[in-house]
Amino acid sequence: MPRNQLNSDFLEYLAADSQTNPGSHKLPPLSELSKELGISVPTLREQMEVARAIGVVEARPRTGLKRLPYRFTPAVWNSLAYAIAVEPAYFQSFADLRRNLEMAYWHTATAALTCEDHQLLKDLVAKAWEKLHGSPIQIPHAEHRALHMTIYTRLDNPFVLGLLEAYWDAYEAVGLSLYADYRYLQEVWMYHQEMVDAICAGDLEAGFRALVKHTDLFHHLPVPGEAGMKVVAR
Repeated sequence: MPRNQLNSDFLEYLAADSQTNPGSHKLPPLSELSKELGISVPTLREQMEVARAIGVVEARPRTGLKRLPYRFTPAVWNSLAYAIAVEPAYFQSFADLRRNLEMAYWHTATAALTCEDHQLLKDLVAKAWEKLHGSPIQIPHAEHRALHMTIYTRLDNPFVLGLLEAYWDAYEAVGLSLYADYRYLQEVWMYHQEMVDAICAGDLEAGFRALVKHTDLFHHLPVPGEAGMKVVAR
């Protein structure tokens, strides 16, 4: 990569460091980095904030500065959170993107799942039904998110996974994890049950049909608090 293509000495440094030290890696103090990169500490701090916003570095009082493995989610979420704060209807647009993304990658993703993944999916469905049939009734949101992310967990594509993770962050931000009609939840989990049963039976096409029906339900679910919603980027 030509130097300064990233328009940040610090990001260039992180990119080079990731090639020689894959994974998480402790970085020198800002004073040392400032000298090594030939930029002032204030300029370095500005560039570091950009790196933190896209999730490639973290700074903590006790552990200092650390480069993180690359994930697409932080960059997507910060932009998406702003978009939804400006125009809540953007959530529906992003939800439509997620719907089509899940359908496009369904067969590749489900074919790569292991027996352990199958058992986890079964356990998530069982836990969801336990919550829905319990007293008091509980919304199985954690199971909902985990089920969908588990289905796509074996994809070797950080960009697809980043978009899917950002969707669930937005789903929670607009309040959909806190409210849902009971009849709607029962119908959703009936389709989840069909999806998981089909995956475990190796009938990926039947699972795909259940996925399509399940995601079609979302268009009939009102988004609570659109007008006064507050979404916090991170």
